[in-house]
Amino acid sequence: MSGSTAITIVIPAYNYAKTLGRTVRSVVPQLNDDDELLIIDDGSKDHTPQVIEALKVEFPGRFTALRKDNGGLASVRNLGIEMARHDWLIFLDADDEMAPDSMALIRAHLAENAGSRMVIGGHWSVDQAGRRRQHSPDKLPQTPIERVKSYLLDKALSISNGACVMHRSIFQAGNYPERFRNAEDIPVFAQTLAAYPVTLLPEPLAMIHKHSDSLRHDFGSSLAGGVELVDEVFKRLPAELQQLRAAFYQQRCLSLFRSACLAGDPVAAKRFYCQAVTSDWRVLLKLSYLRKAIRLWMGRLDG
Repeated sequence: MSGSTAITIVIPAYNYAKTLGRTVRSVVPQLNDDDELLIIDDGSKDHTPQVIEALKVEFPGRFTALRKDNGGLASVRNLGIEMARHDWLIFLDADDEMAPDSMALIRAHLAENAGSRMVIGGHWSVDQAGRRRQHSPDKLPQTPIERVKSYLLDKALSISNGACVMHRSIFQAGNYPERFRNAEDIPVFAQTLAAYPVTLLPEPLAMIHKHSDSLRHDFGSSLAGGVELVDEVFKRLPAELQQLRAAFYQQRCLSLFRSACLAGDPVAAKRFYCQAVTSDWRVLLKLSYLRKAIRLWMGRLDG
């Protein structure tokens, strides 16, 4: 592995033939000769393989493409870690874009912050109508517990794949958990904030496209992971951070309750709300959730 600031960009691709070309075209012009671009097709069922072949003609020798059986986003990222030539990694989803000049910004930041092990950058959030909203990290809490709390509970510290750069050493505490089809990045980000030097780069590094069919909004995948995500996160964290577990469990239950309501699944919604209340009766004081729960038990599930 290299000890320089050369970067490996990993693009996981699963059924994103329509957007993969846009993603690759945002990356290739920014690559230095010693950077690396890996495109990993996770067993796509659309014409992603044909798009990759066309991109090979458009950008000869500029990237390496692999195809594997479908195993989910976590499995692709883990393969990317294994295959990467370099220590610094960016995981850019196949429906997102690298922002202009972001690689130059990253190289300069790494040169000035040699001890950093994760760089949290800003990003543009782009909705389906093309409207953009800029998100810039402006404050990093000083202690591990404050950082993890800010990320997991307060949602004051936002981290997006594609807009952060990670050193491979952070994965010594654990790779992406492959049994989760979404939210698989939460345990990795939490373990990094808990134990490794982190720096902020406020400028936008990526354009994150929001759309309804994204795995971010797939309730089936969220339901499969359920509250087991809490165990996955906290088994990676040191003893002094276990005090955050109960609050995260409650928050996870309420998040799943809300998602189940939106998905029109009253059975799952009731289960997760009851789990949240059982964990802490003060959940009943959260009026927005209480009103939704009352409508649910009255048979008026409206999301």
